[in-house]
Amino acid sequence: MKIKMNSKDVNFWYGEKKALNDINLPIYENKITALIGPSGCGKSTFLRCLNRMNDLISGVKITGEITLDEKNIYDKDVDVVELRKRVGMVFQKPNPFPMSIYDNIAYGPRIHGIKEKKQLDEIVEWALKKSALWDDVKDDLKKSALKLSGGQQQRLCIARTIAVKPDVILMDEPCSALDPISTLKIEDLMVELKKEYTIVIVTHNMQQASRVSDYTGFFMLGDLVEFNKTDKLFVEPENKKTEDYISGRFG
Repeated sequence: MKIKMNSKDVNFWYGEKKALNDINLPIYENKITALIGPSGCGKSTFLRCLNRMNDLISGVKITGEITLDEKNIYDKDVDVVELRKRVGMVFQKPNPFPMSIYDNIAYGPRIHGIKEKKQLDEIVEWALKKSALWDDVKDDLKKSALKLSGGQQQRLCIARTIAVKPDVILMDEPCSALDPISTLKIEDLMVELKKEYTIVIVTHNMQQASRVSDYTGFFMLGDLVEFNKTDKLFVEPENKKTEDYISGRFG
């Protein structure tokens, strides 16, 4: 099984405060990796290290290595714009741009040099079909994306992410603002998308992690306590802390 991204001895600081301690975590190609753990444990910080979103915060420091296809993404010669095209991100709260549904999807491809309308039309249709939204919106592509429901907006954000053909999709609690039916749709979508993409999801919802992910990493106080295949970690955790968290004794 191919490792798509890999973190080796990753340490991270916000100013003086250390947020991650020696994280070693492989991310396997065409699998869903879930990151779980109590609030403030470092899972979202780690997720944002994977596409250098933390670079946008002043006073942060990272050591160690994170590779994408065996190339360190923190090397000096890495183009961060290109990196974020290859490692896309879907946020906790749906954040469609205040423009039409069509323009939301076409935005990324346009930035990356695609101008021809026929090609853009094809990308928009393809991305909306992939994100199971096409049938809902195909007659309303000129409508503002802000008029969609929360669940539809989140699927639109996934469509926008895949429109630039990333290798990896990062999802930071993508369902926390959604109702159960929308959540189920997003979960089904993730399982469908992993055929073509590698997915890393941060979730507070343990049932969600056990339903959709192939691998799970349990974070606590900046440490990666345990990492294993999801069914193994949830059924036979090797660490007492993992067992306590999963069984609801703390968190």
